[in-house]
Amino acid sequence: MADPVAGLTSAVAELAGAPVALERPAEAAHGDYATTVALQLAGERRRPPREIADEIARGVRGLPGVAAVDVAGPGFLNVTVDDAWLAAALGTVIEGGADFGGGSAAVPERIQVEMVSANPTGPITVASARNGAYGDSVARLLAFAGHAVEREYYYNDAGAQMDRFRASVAAVARGEEPPEDGYHGAYLSDLAALPGDPVAHMLERIEATLERFRIHFDTWERQSEFEREIDEALPLLDTYEADGAVWARTSAHGDDKDRVLVRSSGEPTYFGADAAYIRRKLAAGFDRLVYVLGADHHGYVARLQALAEMLGRERDAVEVLIYQLVHLTRGGEATKMSKRRGDVVLLDDFVDEIGVDAARWYLVSRGHDQAIEIDVDLAAEKTQKNPVYYVQYAHARVAGILRNAGSARPGTTLRGPLAVEERELMKRVLEFPAVAATAAQRRAPHGIPTYAIRVADDFHRFYHQHKVLGSEQEGLRLALCTATQSVVGRCLDLVGVDAPERM
Repeated sequence: MADPVAGLTSAVAELAGAPVALERPAEAAHGDYATTVALQLAGERRRPPREIADEIARGVRGLPGVAAVDVAGPGFLNVTVDDAWLAAALGTVIEGGADFGGGSAAVPERIQVEMVSANPTGPITVASARNGAYGDSVARLLAFAGHAVEREYYYNDAGAQMDRFRASVAAVARGEEPPEDGYHGAYLSDLAALPGDPVAHMLERIEATLERFRIHFDTWERQSEFEREIDEALPLLDTYEADGAVWARTSAHGDDKDRVLVRSSGEPTYFGADAAYIRRKLAAGFDRLVYVLGADHHGYVARLQALAEMLGRERDAVEVLIYQLVHLTRGGEATKMSKRRGDVVLLDDFVDEIGVDAARWYLVSRGHDQAIEIDVDLAAEKTQKNPVYYVQYAHARVAGILRNAGSARPGTTLRGPLAVEERELMKRVLEFPAVAATAAQRRAPHGIPTYAIRVADDFHRFYHQHKVLGSEQEGLRLALCTATQSVVGRCLDLVGVDAPERM
């Protein structure tokens, strides 16, 4: 989809003979867009940066839509666009609709995102919900960028943990306390009342919770399935035998030490199942495998990438995204979580209290490499102090304006000079393609809520200063409202939040 700012950037880059980044200056007096390209070229070309900037400026002044170009300081190039350029750019946003800002991937890939993947020994907790909210938002961003994305849930359905889980449910069914090393919690009573394997029932509950949380998985895979394929994977790997066990020579492929695939007892390790798992994924034709894992899985990055390399792929065909913990507070006191002890904060309870929208928003509003502290009371508020409500309110307010517009239609015809608030909102809306592309490339969805708040800020300033319906600039202002609603709606969708028409 056409990006007016990218088009202007390319034109300036051609004149500069080098890559250019156009940024919005902190002060409007410094123009609409600025670049430091002259400073970057000075050393390479052995010329004063102001001299280079002056030379580039002469060319930029002749570009369509450029109203003024100034050279400031040691060689900053400040560009001001005219009102007609902004109005035409606004038309591009409206024409693009919900697709504006998408398709940024230079080379679309087939990508699998494996996330949540909590063992089915209990309901989904808020800790696992961050995995899902983050992973699903990354998947949405990748799909918006133009990649073909599949979401997968991988779980352990056998082994000691599952044995303890089944024993815990069986004990409750007999009216007894679960084993000391088993699982505890009210959910066991619900499972104990159902016939058949409690694992299947637990999985149904997990899937229902995640669907409610707006995460749909395309595939569900079991560890037991891949353990049966380890023998097929072993000949494809760099292995050796020692002490009766089969080892992967991962240290020769970037890992800090070698890893056991099959124990001396003949029992496969989790890593052995991982090897078979990656082999099947790559054989299925995925270009990139994305794993979303908790903070205690840092050691998995190198070993999983080593497997990809052994299987003939580039190491970066496997990405491991690590996220930090979630802390909930109420009245200044933290709530602890432990699935086994039963004193957990379950995702369903969290959503019951603050809603899906607030839960999704808050769980992706900080970088995944930072711990999150969520004030439950603030998150539950339906006021503009709550950022998700504030952004949704901007969307709903525009929807109200458009409902009341009747037969009036958006247009890009100028009927006078643009006001400061109109220009600032237009430029903010035009930032969206770069924001979405960066968030996808960096696997950093938290950039989307941050940007959405800025759009809402600029829109509310515009709305409070300028009449839309019945004004001389009615058509253009309706166009600006339409573009704002489209971009805000897309931002909300990219983080799994509803975009209401009324509030």
